[in-house]
Amino acid sequence: MSTDDRSTQTVEPEVAAAPARTLATLVLSAATRYSGSAMRYPQDGGWERTSYPQLGADVRTIAKGLIALGVTPGERVAILSNTRAEWTLADFGAICAGAVVVPVYQTNSPDECQYVLEHSGATVLFAEDEGQIAKLAQIRDALPQLRQIIRFEGAGEGAMTLDELRSAAADVSDAALDARVEAIASGDIATIVYTSGTTGPPKGCMLTHGNLCSDVDGIHQRLKITPDDDVLYVFLPLAHVLTRIVQLFGIDAGGEMAYWRRDPKKIVDDVQIIKPTYLPSVPRIFEKIHTTATAKADEAGGVKAKLFHWAVAVGREVARREDRGGHPGLVLKAQHALADKLVLHKIRDLFGGRVKLALSGAAPIDTDILEFFHAAGVWVLEGYGMTETCAVETLNTIEEHRFGSVGRPLPVCEVKVAEDGELLMRGPNVFKGYYNNEEATAETLTADGWLHSGDLAELDADGYVSITGRKKDLIITSSGKNISPSNIENALKLCRWISQAVVYGDRRPYLTALLTLDPDEAGALAEQVGASSKDPAALAQDPAVREELQKAVDDANAKFARIEQVKKFTVLERDLSQEEEELTPTLKVKRNVVYERYKDQFTQLYDGG
Repeated sequence: MSTDDRSTQTVEPEVAAAPARTLATLVLSAATRYSGSAMRYPQDGGWERTSYPQLGADVRTIAKGLIALGVTPGERVAILSNTRAEWTLADFGAICAGAVVVPVYQTNSPDECQYVLEHSGATVLFAEDEGQIAKLAQIRDALPQLRQIIRFEGAGEGAMTLDELRSAAADVSDAALDARVEAIASGDIATIVYTSGTTGPPKGCMLTHGNLCSDVDGIHQRLKITPDDDVLYVFLPLAHVLTRIVQLFGIDAGGEMAYWRRDPKKIVDDVQIIKPTYLPSVPRIFEKIHTTATAKADEAGGVKAKLFHWAVAVGREVARREDRGGHPGLVLKAQHALADKLVLHKIRDLFGGRVKLALSGAAPIDTDILEFFHAAGVWVLEGYGMTETCAVETLNTIEEHRFGSVGRPLPVCEVKVAEDGELLMRGPNVFKGYYNNEEATAETLTADGWLHSGDLAELDADGYVSITGRKKDLIITSSGKNISPSNIENALKLCRWISQAVVYGDRRPYLTALLTLDPDEAGALAEQVGASSKDPAALAQDPAVREELQKAVDDANAKFARIEQVKKFTVLERDLSQEEEELTPTLKVKRNVVYERYKDQFTQLYDGG
């Protein structure tokens, strides 16, 4: 590693060669190596399980059904559905048939669905239910290449059912399927994943079998799963590459994939029922769990609130000493035992009580939240990656972690920081390019394989990467100060009442913010300030609510230099949402959309000086 110039520090890869296996051999091999439960999923008010041998049989049947429909190697097969067990079967089935899988977010509008299906040239589509079929009916005439739709639920509307697809499989021999699987090469494209476009149409990232298998192998060198014991909770969109790589890693290692009940309001309940050992998620979910844990204590007030904060403080001190290789003394050890009995175990129970590691990705998370959960005995650690790197490029682990960083690169990955502070990445997990978009590929991928991330980063002497901001999100004030808004926004979102915070101030004399209220906390907020209405729109206009939010802004500002502090704010009458195209499917704010849509509100914060 070079240490004389921070701008060119490089972490060299420990392993350079991509594995020869494919995603098809990955799943079929897992089906023969493991005998326990591969999938747990909601069914008729209860939970059903599919064993690994049955998973293999089901995948082979789907693959043979697709071959019977005339799907040829390299043909694009799309999936338009919420995260569910059938998504996984369709994914692996299409892959084993030699097809290229094109995920489509279930939240996409008809026009967005049309763009992905048309651009990718998808010929076959798996659709979840009546709602998705209705979307397709609006755009079907514009998709002449789409010759077959297969639905997970229901029947009719010109679509084939899964049972009908399975019946068609009888016409294809095992030998024919085996030949398809054997013909797949590591360098073949496995999937085209369309990124969430915020400034233009989404780009299709071509990920090969070798790309994805390399990433899985790198994760194996950092995380270990015990077959028949470890459970991974799956609720994020499988259309997002992070969830796909979790699925691949979990199945390759013999873990159980436990699928959510497809209700965002039941996520915390799901976790307590399923009791996962691994919980991959996005920051917003951990923020909500943090709010749930702290709100109860704050509402109780008095002795209970003091007891809660004392217990967390004790947990923090124990964690601090252990992280430094020390041990708590007899007094602190006794205090910790009491704190755990009275408070800390209840926080762990919010995660189901068995979680070994909760991984946060897709967006930054405030370090205070990570340390809060660590104090309670729950490891919530950050990783980093892009669709273009198969989701995971760097990773913190229990053995090797540094709060505030996104961890060290996987052994198969190479990273460096360019002179302008941008993080560059290279390795066998880096994508092949953007589908039918050579210009965008050339802008992102250098001739010698370095991927431009667009993220600003720092790389320390031990190889830990810290993301400091997004190049295109950087705010340059009228005085010339460069400010990354994400850290300030995360500090604001620590407030129980705030759901989203968007900081603004490019070419302005000071920073301002647009805040939204958390709808789940509206009732408690109304009670806190003595408001007569619990309606978020009414609360947004209430002077008492503004006073309460000003306290949160003041608390957040105390963490930053004066030039980085928010001077004024406005409160939106509703929360930002995917439906209004203000959030991505992983709940990241589409900053440019928000800036444009609410430019009048931002401008008013500067009128009058």
